[in-house]
Amino acid sequence: MNDNALLERHQPAIGLDVLRLPFIGRLLRGRYGRLLLQAPFALLALALAVDGFTGPQSAARNLATVAPWVHLRGIVVLVLLLAGNLICMGCPFTLPRTLAKRLSKSGRRFPQRLRNKWLAIFSLFALFFAYEYLDLWASPWLTAWLIIAYFAAAFALEAVFAESAFCKYVCPLGSFNMVYSTLSPTGIAVKSPAVCASCVGRECVNGSYAPQPLIRIDEIPSSGTDETQKLEVAHGPSGALGCGTELFAPQMRGNMDCTMCLDCVRACPHDNVSLFTRAAGAELSRADSWPRRWDMSLLVIVLAFMGLSNAFGMVPPYYALQEALALNLGITSEWLALLLVFGLGNLLLPLVAALAAAWLGRRLTRFRKRDSLRDTVAAFAPAFVPVGFGIWFAHYSFHLLVGPGLIVPVAQEFFGGAGDWARWSFSLDANLIGSIQLLVLLGGFLWSLWLAQKTALRLYRRKALLGMLPWALVFALMMLAAWQIFTMPMEMRGTLELFG
Repeated sequence: MNDNALLERHQPAIGLDVLRLPFIGRLLRGRYGRLLLQAPFALLALALAVDGFTGPQSAARNLATVAPWVHLRGIVVLVLLLAGNLICMGCPFTLPRTLAKRLSKSGRRFPQRLRNKWLAIFSLFALFFAYEYLDLWASPWLTAWLIIAYFAAAFALEAVFAESAFCKYVCPLGSFNMVYSTLSPTGIAVKSPAVCASCVGRECVNGSYAPQPLIRIDEIPSSGTDETQKLEVAHGPSGALGCGTELFAPQMRGNMDCTMCLDCVRACPHDNVSLFTRAAGAELSRADSWPRRWDMSLLVIVLAFMGLSNAFGMVPPYYALQEALALNLGITSEWLALLLVFGLGNLLLPLVAALAAAWLGRRLTRFRKRDSLRDTVAAFAPAFVPVGFGIWFAHYSFHLLVGPGLIVPVAQEFFGGAGDWARWSFSLDANLIGSIQLLVLLGGFLWSLWLAQKTALRLYRRKALLGMLPWALVFALMMLAAWQIFTMPMEMRGTLELFG
C-alpha cells in the first residue's frame, strides 16, 4: 500500500472548511488567534484566584465557586456538543506553552510506561474525590489553590517534556473535554493526503520553529494534476509549534487527544490542514478510530460511570449509605467511606459491567474464540460516550439552570458594586429543567444503542441482536439510574445559601 492510499484510509469524510469562513476563520488561523481566546480565559482565571483568596468565603457570593462549579461546567458540555473542544483551545493553563517549550533545553520524552490513559483515569478519580471530600464547590480558597496548581503543573510539564504531557496524559479537565468532543460536528483534517505524502518536514507535528533560519524545498503535487511544484519552506524563530499531543494530521481518526489548538494549521507550510465540519460523532462508529487498549477503553467507560457517582453524591441516598456504612461496618471516617463508595462506583462497577457485557455477548454469539475480552470491550467502548455525555449534561445543566443569573450579582460585588440579588436570583421552571434532563438522557441512551448496534453488526452479523443485548442492558440501567437520581432532591451547590 503506497503512502497516498495509507493516508486516504485514515481520512474521515469532511465538510465545510471552518477556517475559510469570513472573519472567524481569519481570526483563528492567525498567529495570535489562539491567544485572543486564551487571554479572556486567563483574565477570568486570575479573577477567580483573586476573589478566591481575598473575597467573601461564601460559596454563593464568590467568583471562584460560582463561575466554575455552577456556570462554566454547564457551558462546557454545551460547547463540546455544538462546536468541539473550544475549551481546550482557549485553555489559559497552556498560555505560557511557547515560553515553556523555548526555555526547555532537554526536550526529553515522557516516560514510556506513562504514555497512556491510566494517569488520566487516576487524575479524574482524584479530582472528583477531592471535589466531594474537600467540598471544593463550597470553598473559594481551595478552588483558588486548585487554579494555581493547574498553572504550575501545566508549565512544569511543558518545560520538561517534548510533548504536551499534561494535556495528553494528566489533565482531568482535558481528558473530559477530549472524550466528549468526539461527539462534536467539527474536527481537524487535511485537504489532500497526496500533499502530506510528499511533505518532508511534517511541520504539522514537528513544528516550523527552529533556533536558526533554514530553507527547505519540497516538491508538492499541484492540486488536480500529476505535475509538481517546488515550494520553499522557511524555518526560524517566528515559526509555529507543532501538535503538542503529537498527532500527525493526515492520520488523525477523530478528536481524541486533540486540544484544537490549531498549531498544526499554523505550522503547515502547504496550507493543507484545517478545521472542518463533519458528521457528529463520526469517529465513534468507525472500527479503527481508537486503539484497542484497556486504558483507552476504560477511560471512556469509567468517565460515564463517574457521571452517575458524581450526581449520586448530592442526593439523600448517599448520606443514608454513609450512615449504613458507619452502623454496619464501623466506617465512621468520611474520607474512607467516600473512597469506598467512589472506588466501587467509579472503578470496580464500570470494570465489572464492561467485562460482564463483553463475556456474555461473546458467549451468546459463540464468538469467544475469535475476539478477546480486550478487543470486545474496545469495540463497544465508544458507545459509552453518548450515554455518559447525557448523564453529565443532565447534571451540569441542572446547576446552570437553577441559578443562571447568579454570576451577575457576584461579578457586580467583585468589581466593588452592590449585587442586584433580587433581580438575578431566579430559577427556570422545575418541570422545564426536568424535561431537558429527560430529553438528553433519552437522546444519549438511543445514540449509544445505535452505536452498539452498528458495532454488533460488524462483529456478529446475523447474531448482532444477541451480541448487543448485554450492552443495551448496561446503557438502559445507567439511564434509569441517572433519571432516578435526578428526580430526587439534589444539593444546589454554590446556590444553597440563596435558595435554601
